[in-house]
Amino acid sequence: MGVLSEGLTQILIPVTALIGIGFALLQWLLLSRVRVSSADHTNADNGYRKSLIGDSELENGVQSVEVTNNCAEIQHAISVVFGAIIFVFLGSVKGFSTQSDPCTYNEGNICKPALANAVFSTVAFLLGALNSVLSDFLGMKIATYANARTTPEARKGIGKAFVTAFRSGPVMGFLLSANGLLVLYITINLLKLYYRDDWEGLYESITGHGLGGLSMALFERVGGGIYTKAADFGADLVGNLNTVPEDDPRNPAVIVDNVGDNVGDIAGMGSDLFGSYAESSCAALFVASISSFGTNHDYTAMTYPLIISSMGIVVWLIATLFATDLFEITNVSQIEPSLKRQLLIATILITAGIAIVSFTALPSEFTLYNFGASKVVKNWHLFFCVAIGLLAGLGIGYITDPVQDVADSCRTGAATNLIFGLALGYKSVIIPVFAIAIAIHVSFSLAAMYGIGVAALGMLSTITTSLAIDAYGPISDNGGGIAEMAGMRHKIRERTDALDAAGNTTAAIGKGFAIGSAVLASLALFGAYVSRAGIKTVNVMTPKVFIAMTMKSVGSAALKMVEEVRRQFNTIPGLLEGREKPDYANCVKISTDASLKEMIPPSALVLLTPLIAGTFFGVENLAGVLAGSLVSGGVQVAISDSNTGGAWDNAKKYIEAGTTPHDASLGPKGSNPHKAAVTVGDPLKDTSGPSLNILIKLMAVESLLFAPFFAAHGGLIFKSF
Repeated sequence: MGVLSEGLTQILIPVTALIGIGFALLQWLLLSRVRVSSADHTNADNGYRKSLIGDSELENGVQSVEVTNNCAEIQHAISVVFGAIIFVFLGSVKGFSTQSDPCTYNEGNICKPALANAVFSTVAFLLGALNSVLSDFLGMKIATYANARTTPEARKGIGKAFVTAFRSGPVMGFLLSANGLLVLYITINLLKLYYRDDWEGLYESITGHGLGGLSMALFERVGGGIYTKAADFGADLVGNLNTVPEDDPRNPAVIVDNVGDNVGDIAGMGSDLFGSYAESSCAALFVASISSFGTNHDYTAMTYPLIISSMGIVVWLIATLFATDLFEITNVSQIEPSLKRQLLIATILITAGIAIVSFTALPSEFTLYNFGASKVVKNWHLFFCVAIGLLAGLGIGYITDPVQDVADSCRTGAATNLIFGLALGYKSVIIPVFAIAIAIHVSFSLAAMYGIGVAALGMLSTITTSLAIDAYGPISDNGGGIAEMAGMRHKIRERTDALDAAGNTTAAIGKGFAIGSAVLASLALFGAYVSRAGIKTVNVMTPKVFIAMTMKSVGSAALKMVEEVRRQFNTIPGLLEGREKPDYANCVKISTDASLKEMIPPSALVLLTPLIAGTFFGVENLAGVLAGSLVSGGVQVAISDSNTGGAWDNAKKYIEAGTTPHDASLGPKGSNPHKAAVTVGDPLKDTSGPSLNILIKLMAVESLLFAPFFAAHGGLIFKSF
């Protein structure tokens, strides 16, 4: 037993979560003190302006939250249906029997009936799905609240605008991470009232929580990505074709573009990282439950993954003060270093915190499950597993793209831009793959599959930091859009553009953490699935169809957007001159309809593939599907898509900035190099790339949850011969 007692652990975890929620509310209170007023706005040259409204960004009757609610309706319906599938499949493992059965791993003991596992797995799934939807809602509310407050603060200086935009990130980060920790803690303790000493069944049921969170994250990421990139890509193309700037209020696609930033880049990332957190926690908890932690009923050691998350909340509370209170931003050049400094400070502090936790919560020596055998592990081994995950995440996050080279390639047209971007994306895979490979090798050597699981949690222990940095970019971007639509001075727009430019670069940090943690956690779940299904060999397949479907969806929706904008310019007299307002609502409807319709096929592909493969072809075939999706989709393709798309998009923004002689020589907006820079970067980096890391996570956790059914009844086609 470790130094930390069970009673103290039972207090520590919920209290830490409540402190995180309290700190988030404090940041919200400070953010609310920024008053939004249109009194100081100058009139726009085109004769009308946009008002800034207090508590949310309300644009021509369209709220960002309303768009998310449309996706939520589909999410709720699917969660109910899929919950029923979980109950039927798992309940049928033992013919819906209510008789207790011998434990699978804890030999000699009796575990709860399979029907109970089916019921509580379904309950955990629904709770995870509800929590993910709540994460979406919180992200949207915070984003819309902060967007309109960043703009007026930009009139006071770059430092005030930075603090306002950045402060909204910790609100979202603390609420999401603390709420996820608290709900998972409560779920475990409630199920424990029934399962009592059957920790094997308890934590197998908890796996449903991760599946629920990830299934909703898939719809938010895919649907939100299609929505926002159809709008953004369409608005960019309109800007080039009609010589109307992307954020000009005469552009009918401008409102849907602003709404889309909140839907895809904030709510999508929030649900994505929540899904990663839920999956990583469930993977580590399940492997621990079939090791000495579970068999010896060592509660404190068993909740080591939750204690890691608790430590992350405390550390980020301290690290936040460095950005908002201890260091003042006085010029543009300090923004990006300040954001990266947050990550570095949080990593250093969390490393020290995890060392303390590892030596107080864990026994000095214990055994972990290792594919049917037992591996003797020491507490310092797990400390190094978590630390290597942290360092791998830091390495992935600090990789930057040579944007100037990609921007220069636009001088000779779109073709060379595409070639340079693709080459950069392929090359950028090398360092992250090595970082992830080293993390996997070290953590597996020290602590088997459990080591990989806690390495993923180590990478996610700075989830609050990642969310804050990621949310900062879209909020600054929308702040700039509001400034232009409101007709504010050009100097204000320059400040918000500077904030946005730094956010575009640092947004790669959040994506890097999401992809890296997805690979580590999915590998841990893959190992748990292989053990649970009792298989020996694995074949490899690939997930290329999914990529093509998400890219095609964005392209189709963007084409409809461009056609609608052209129609409005041709049929609304005085629109181009600024005498009439565009029909913003119709553009919003196009993106909404496209996202709801187009997200169904790729989402169904992901959710149904494990069920079909396991049921009809057996556990070995499903293991091959998982290995293929992890090796190809999770590492090379996801990282390449995200980095290639990010390089293309940042090159476009680099040309638009015009702050140095070099980028000024490529611009301004509407120049030939700028037109060549408008490529498929947005759908690659914000739709296909991020969706792939959810694909590998969701397929892995779904396979583990249904493993008892596949092992008992799977392979129907081969059984018929």
